[in-house]
Parts: sequence; C-alpha cells; structure tokens
Amino acid sequence: MIAIVTAADLMADATARLAAAGIEAPRREARLLLALALGVDSSALLPADREISDAEQTRFAVLVARRLRREPYARIAGKREFWSLDFALSPDTLDPRPDSETLIEAALAHIPDRAAPLRVIDLGTGSGALLLALLTELPRATGIGIDLLPGAAAMARANAAALGLTARACFIAGDWGAAIAAPADVILANPPYIKSGELAGLTPEIADHDPRRALDGGADGLEAYRSLAGDVARLLKPSGFAALEIGFGQADAVAAIMAASGLILQGCRADLAGVARCLVFVKRTKRGKLFK
Repeated sequence: MIAIVTAADLMADATARLAAAGIEAPRREARLLLALALGVDSSALLPADREISDAEQTRFAVLVARRLRREPYARIAGKREFWSLDFALSPDTLDPRPDSETLIEAALAHIPDRAAPLRVIDLGTGSGALLLALLTELPRATGIGIDLLPGAAAMARANAAALGLTARACFIAGDWGAAIAAPADVILANPPYIKSGELAGLTPEIADHDPRRALDGGADGLEAYRSLAGDVARLLKPSGFAALEIGFGQADAVAAIMAASGLILQGCRADLAGVARCLVFVKRTKRGKLFK
C-alpha cells in the first residue's frame, strides 16, 4: 500500500526543521515554500488534506534544503514584493526591504503635484525598486537609475519592462552620478551604510546573499554618503529635493556630510519601527515651497 502524504504532513515536518535551524516564523516560511513548490498563490488557503505527489514532494524538499542553508525566501522565489509590486532579483541586486518604502513615502509627501512632469534620479538603483515604485505614483514623471554593477542595471531594466515602465525609465551602469549631466527634481538613494566591521555579524540571509557592495559603507558606514554628496548637490534642481536612506544613528553625521556640499536637511522620516530611516535634503539656496 502506497502511503499518502498530505500538505499537513509536509508542513509539520518542514516547520519543525526550520524552527530547529533558528529561522523565524518557521510555519509561515514552510507555507510559502510549499506554495512555491506547488505553483499556487501563497495567499491561497491550501487544504491540509491535499495529497502531495512524489514530484511535488521532491520540489518542496529542494526548496526547504535551500532555506535551511539560510538562503532567504525572496532569493529562492526570485522576487520580492516592494510597494505592492513584484521585483525580480539577481545576485547583483540588493533584496529591497520594507524599511526602504519610507523613501517613497517621504518623496510623495514632498511632491504637491503628482501629475507634474518630474525628472527622477535613483543612485545605486539595484533592482530598480525605488525608482519604479515612485514612477507608478507619478504618471508623467521619467527617471534614470544608476548602479555600479551592470548586472543590477540589467535586472532593473527587466523589472521596468515587467511593470510597463520602459518608456519612462532607463538604467545604466555607472559610478553614482558621474555619467549624468541633466538635473533632476527628485533624487533617491539607498547607499551602503553598514560599517565594514559589522558585516560579519549580519544574518546569513543578508551577509551571504546580498552583494557586499550594496552593504559595505566603509569603516564608519558613511563612505558612500561622502562619495555621492557632490553628485547630489550638482544634479539637484534648485526647486528639487533628495531623499536618502540612512542606517541607525546616522542622521546627524549624514546631515553634516550633505551640509558640506551645500544641502540643507529639510525633514526626517522614521520607518515602521520608529527608527529614523530617510533624510530629505534641499539646496542651500532653496527656500519655501517645492516645485514653484
């Protein structure tokens, strides 16, 4: 007699194994992996007594093994949801985190007319998540995303195509804004800001799978801000603003770096945990309402 294996059987076993490996929310992770193995929507309710075929069991076992090696679910699935949009990932792209949505919130709060034909620059674009998410909220805006890694720029182009934004977004490989001359109304950046000495202490999901270039901010975590400050000041229109993501406790230091390039701190926005996550800057000559 052939033993029948159900979804409940696989869920129970995988949940126990993931928990033993120290993975948070093991049952949720097991459910996501099972849905991926079965090719069904992860939000769908999967009957506990659903019989699982041998082929499906094999696919699930492979996925669980990858997660037990601390490969994050988003990497296994090949995509991450950001701003309610799906972004494909590659080894050259950072896995965008929910905290980074704070930049989109901050940017939208500083744009009085979302129908304006704005020009946006995204420095260190990665998967293109920041630029493309903002463009979905600004129907007449156009943008350019730049990343040092050609593979990241290629991935961002693919994401733009998948979202129907190819006509309004382009992506190039370059060193911050060195290859750009035209000014922008909005500049976005999520630079690397983790201290080099702290990288080894990151979770394996981050340390072993995100590109080091997207994480390593140098000895004090501020190296990237020093590098991009001049480009931000040069490329920002007098009526524009820049929204920069920062790490924990970096607000004052980043504000000082930007001030040395002629940029004034306009505002600070916290993430869902209450941590200062995004700083908004304007040019020193700027006063009053934006986009007059």
